[in-house]
Amino acid sequence: MDMCNTTEVKHSRHIERQYQGEATHDGAGVRLTRLLSQGLQRRLDPFLMLDFFGSEDAADYLAGFPDHPHRGFETITYMLEGRMRHRDNAGHEGLLATGGMQWMVAGRGVVHSEMPEQEAGRMAGFQLWLNLPARDKMTSPWYRDFAAADLPCANGAGGARAIVLAGIAEGVAGAVQRDATEPLILDLQLPAGASWSQPLPPGHHAFAVLYAGQAAVGEQALTLEALAVLDDDPAADGVIVSAREEARVFLVAGRPLREPIVQYGPFVMNTREEIAAAVQDLREGRFG
Repeated sequence: MDMCNTTEVKHSRHIERQYQGEATHDGAGVRLTRLLSQGLQRRLDPFLMLDFFGSEDAADYLAGFPDHPHRGFETITYMLEGRMRHRDNAGHEGLLATGGMQWMVAGRGVVHSEMPEQEAGRMAGFQLWLNLPARDKMTSPWYRDFAAADLPCANGAGGARAIVLAGIAEGVAGAVQRDATEPLILDLQLPAGASWSQPLPPGHHAFAVLYAGQAAVGEQALTLEALAVLDDDPAADGVIVSAREEARVFLVAGRPLREPIVQYGPFVMNTREEIAAAVQDLREGRFG
């Protein structure tokens, strides 16, 4: 992997634009905010979608996500609070609980469900879709749950720390690595006045989401629960995130695939013909 191994950032990227996201429903009626949708797929390649969900009203999440198919990409679900049960037709089952991560490769096709295992209290988290390169879109489905204790942590200056879901931070390798897209996925936990310097390869696309407190990239304040696209300044060697008060920031970057993206609902392939084949395979029971 072409990973940076120094924590010094001399020239930080800046915020290009912030997107507030769209309130929507998914699954059987779960309320969520879609921060990254099809309009940003080329700009933030290899990332296809990002949803943020967070509510203390059980009516917003109890319906869950009953059986539904996927093909052609990977899903990463990071549970900030709550409990959700995963089952799929490839024989996998697991419980995603507070602080844990679920990583699933849909590959050539899987049908799965994600159903809450709580009837009250707060449920909150992120779900990120990561594209697969054309050569891997028909790979075998794969799935793993990571409990909070399984996720590596990196420590920075001033009490700053990062939960490293993927990639490398402060020399700490994350729970998952991917050669083609080289995703970096961090949950930054910053005390007031602390900063996190994260090297980024110049060709990688990157974004950040402030989901608690107050923080900034350079002198630009991050808007709460908005998607901040970081610029592709070729002179930048990374990004510096600073907390104005105690803050948590979801920081994501990856190497673009620069391949055609054709999405039809839960299928993401490279051509319309491949989408038609996915629909036909699902109808004829060839998923999982």
